[in-house]
Amino acid sequence: MVKLSAQMDDVIDEVYKKINEAESHRQEEFLAAVRVQAWFRASRVRRYLEHLDKSAVKIQNVWRGFNGRNHFRNILKEKVYDMKLQYYNNVAVQIQKLWRGYYTRKYVFNYYSRKKYLEGLMVKNEIVRNELAEYAEQKEEEQVWKAEEIARRRLEAYAKKHHHLVSTEVIPGIYNSPFNPYPDEMEFHLRLTKPDPPKKKKQGTRFDPAWKSYDLPVTEPLPPISAKPQGPFRDPRIVQKQRYKPFQPSLRVQTNFVSLEEAREKMKQKEWVTRLNDDVFQPFTRKSYPYESTLHGTSQFGSLLYGTKYFRIEQPDQFVVTKNFQTVVPPIPVFDKLNDTYSQGQV
Repeated sequence: MVKLSAQMDDVIDEVYKKINEAESHRQEEFLAAVRVQAWFRASRVRRYLEHLDKSAVKIQNVWRGFNGRNHFRNILKEKVYDMKLQYYNNVAVQIQKLWRGYYTRKYVFNYYSRKKYLEGLMVKNEIVRNELAEYAEQKEEEQVWKAEEIARRRLEAYAKKHHHLVSTEVIPGIYNSPFNPYPDEMEFHLRLTKPDPPKKKKQGTRFDPAWKSYDLPVTEPLPPISAKPQGPFRDPRIVQKQRYKPFQPSLRVQTNFVSLEEAREKMKQKEWVTRLNDDVFQPFTRKSYPYESTLHGTSQFGSLLYGTKYFRIEQPDQFVVTKNFQTVVPPIPVFDKLNDTYSQGQV
């Protein structure tokens, strides 16, 4: 005790020294502790967020796999149905082809009757071709004869019109030149053709040198003007005007019976063409969207604690024990029936 009492001052000095030294390093230790706490809390939050992301990805994988398998089953059903329908159609076409060929060969087409028909048709064709050739030759002869007849008539008319150009014993004609060894062919036509006799003047006609013919009718004198009939008679022009006056229908007759409906239809068509928007105008309103909750707050067991990784340990009483997820995909019964059996419209 005496020894400790003698060392009391040194102990006190050492305590004060330790206190001063701790006080000088207090700020550094505080900052170091804060940094350690921050790193620890950040690590815990990152681990929790990583856990949430993995859980969400796992749920999405399961759900998308379920939808994909359902969609694949539906597509497979449609493909199998189309395949069966195409197969039935091809079989039906094959059956129809065989039956029609058999029916045509047995009841419709006969080789010997067809051959006889073609032979008769060839004979008939040859006869018709010969008749057509004779008819064409006859028509050509008729056309040649008509052309010769027209030329003969023109030559005869020309000879009659120019008969004064025929040669005489004193004066040779233009078609009988003395310098030629023999006269022209037209000279013989003029000699053989007789001129038309002069036209006789009709009774009651007058002569007009500017006219082609001399059978102009003689104008008769106008009848005398009759006196105006006596009595209260109207002027004939007024009577004729009243008799042949134009038709004056009433407004009821002039108007169309369905003019009102036609006007309404035209108005509707005009409104349909001139309007800009076919939909009824609706004012702009602000839509109200429901609040979308967070992922960790949508659980039926309540919101989880912030930073909790193993959330099944927090509230084990609220969980219901269920069977585990089946990891093996069940077999699809469609593949068992593929290419084995066929049914109408079923898979």
